[in-house]
Amino acid sequence: MTKDKVIASLRQSDGYVSGEEISQALGISRAAVNAAVKNLRKDGYIIHSSTNKGYMLHDSPDKLNIGEILALIGKRAENVICLNKVDSTNNHARMLAQQGAPDGLIVVSNEQTGGKGRLGRSFYSPKDKGIYLSMLMRPHCLPTEITNLTAWVAVAMCHAIETVSGVRPGIKWVNDLIVNGRKIGGILTEMAVEGESGHIQHVIVGIGINVREGESDFPQDIRPIASSLAIETGMEINRARLACEMIRALDQLRADWPKQKAAYLSAYRKECMIAGKEIRFVRDGIERTGIAEEIDDDFGLVVRFIDGSRESLTSGEVSVRGLHGYV
Repeated sequence: MTKDKVIASLRQSDGYVSGEEISQALGISRAAVNAAVKNLRKDGYIIHSSTNKGYMLHDSPDKLNIGEILALIGKRAENVICLNKVDSTNNHARMLAQQGAPDGLIVVSNEQTGGKGRLGRSFYSPKDKGIYLSMLMRPHCLPTEITNLTAWVAVAMCHAIETVSGVRPGIKWVNDLIVNGRKIGGILTEMAVEGESGHIQHVIVGIGINVREGESDFPQDIRPIASSLAIETGMEINRARLACEMIRALDQLRADWPKQKAAYLSAYRKECMIAGKEIRFVRDGIERTGIAEEIDDDFGLVVRFIDGSRESLTSGEVSVRGLHGYV
């Protein structure tokens, strides 16, 4: 933790800062500051030192750690847990929720060994390439009142990605983030419900964003459909900065929920990229085709099927002709 606090201090300093200043600000010894600087250099940070001036951060690798997050969001980082590796950030957040963790807790990791997607799928989560982040919410409502939360989160993530990259993803109903026709992220919402009252005990929203992967980083079977912000924008995006923008967007969502539904619905309709397109819909093993007409007032996908029937979809798997290999 000392190392994290020191890198946060260096990040927040404009120019050189003395070891004495850092030690007094953090309440640690000069020796501890020196040791932290040595460890940061081993991690790839380029830190200049000068007699009578102190230390200055000159350059740094793309690190997603609590020190980088602390430098960007300050006290909010007190409710953020940053891990190097975990099976699933959703699983870790669930464990903490069961132990009484507060609303707004964030779990973020550099790698997932068992990342999860919708419908039991996996989410490829390689080390030091993406952002794998979960937020714990404790809303006071029934499950039926939170069915459109995933769509809200999709809008929030579009805001965060655009803020950092200048590129605004599209949304493939209901939870995929798309840039140039390829998936760069996804969202998985899970909840626990109290048996007797039917009220929600907690909700965990998990988000995976592919940030710095190259084409060869993806397994062969998903290369045609998966991509990253690096591939699609040509930018080397700082993962800590994007993670903090994601946290800010999620915090704004928590403040907006549920009164600002109209704003999120309008944004979702604008970003949803499948209206007017031919889709294939699968639910309970039954496959149907039709035309996606619009997003209804509850974020459902209104589809007119080839048999002439019209239905508002709230669950199931949708493929879009011309996207993700469906031709």
